[in-house]
Amino acid sequence: MSDIPTLTAAELVEEFEFYDDPMDRFQYLIELGRQMPPLDDVYKVEAYRVQGCQSQVWLIPQATEDGQQLYFLGDSDAQIVKGLAALLSMLLSYKTPDEILAYDLESLFEQVGLAQTITPSRANGFYNMVQQIRDLATAAKKSG
Repeated sequence: MSDIPTLTAAELVEEFEFYDDPMDRFQYLIELGRQMPPLDDVYKVEAYRVQGCQSQVWLIPQATEDGQQLYFLGDSDAQIVKGLAALLSMLLSYKTPDEILAYDLESLFEQVGLAQTITPSRANGFYNMVQQIRDLATAAKKSG
């Protein structure tokens, strides 16, 4: 299993309260992306690519050894988008499919002002990543 760093909603809120300047928020997202383990090129294939993103984005679902929780590997060819993928991975990894499906990401991102920080096209890509993770959690729940 990869060692994915984790982040709670409270920690995210605290971090974003600290950064008033949108450029500082972008830098924080870029730093989150750098914390993620590198994605092997074998995963950078169409089957794992997030559709509807301007950048190339890949999300790879994995299950913990007991099969009860999911974690996500992610990467992008754009630094901020990689940071957004990392953010989702850090928030949602090591959770059960039910916990992932119950997680209110939209409210959290409104609360931290992320929707106002990123461009509409990045926001669209971000929500496509969210939907793909939810679809993967739904599939895992059905097969589990």
